[in-house]
Amino acid sequence: MTRPTPASRRRGALREEQKRATRSRLIEAAREQFSTRGYAAVTVDDIASDVGCSRATFYLHFPGKVDILRAVSENDVLTAVEFYDSLDSVLASGSRDAFTRWVSDAITWFEAHKEMLAAWNEATALEPEFTATAREGLHSLPEAMPRYLQSWPADQRGEARLRVELLVAQLERFFARWALYGTIEVPKETAVEVLTDIWFPALTAP
Repeated sequence: MTRPTPASRRRGALREEQKRATRSRLIEAAREQFSTRGYAAVTVDDIASDVGCSRATFYLHFPGKVDILRAVSENDVLTAVEFYDSLDSVLASGSRDAFTRWVSDAITWFEAHKEMLAAWNEATALEPEFTATAREGLHSLPEAMPRYLQSWPADQRGEARLRVELLVAQLERFFARWALYGTIEVPKETAVEVLTDIWFPALTAP
C-alpha cells in the first residue's frame, strides 16, 4: 500500500480547507438571501451565484435548499435552547420580577433574530422536512427546563411541556404582529407586563 507523501497530504488538507470555506460562504450567502427575501423566493441558483459557484458545487455541500436553511439556523436553535435553560432558573426562583425581565429579554432575542423569522415561518409551511425540524426544536425547549418539569406532578408533565410550547408560540406570534407586521401597536413595556400577567401564573406548578 502506497503511503501518502507530505505533498499529497498538504494537497488533501488544502482541498478540505477549501471545501470548508465554500460551505461557510454558502451558509452566509443563504442567511443573507433568506433574511432579506424570505424562504420561498430564494433559489439554489441565487445562493450559488452569490458565492460564485455552480449548482453542482452547492449540491456537493447540501442536498437541497431546506438543508442549507437548517445549517443557517443551527446556531439560532442552540441559543434558543440556552435561553430556555435560563427560564428554568427564573421559574425555580419563583420571582415575578425575574420572569418579567426574562420576557423582556425574550422579545430582545426575537429582535436579534427577526430577519430570519419570515423565512422560518415560510419553510415551516412549505417544507414537510423543516416542519419536522421546527417541531423537534419546539419539543426540545421544555427538555432544557428540568427543574420546571420536576416541579409538576409526574402525571401532569405533558401539560407542563405543552404550556412552555404555547408560551413560545405566543411570544413568536406577538413579536411577528408587533415588530414585523405592525398589526399590534403597544409599547414594549406594556406588552411585557401583559405577557407576564398571563404566563407567570400559567407556568406555576399546581
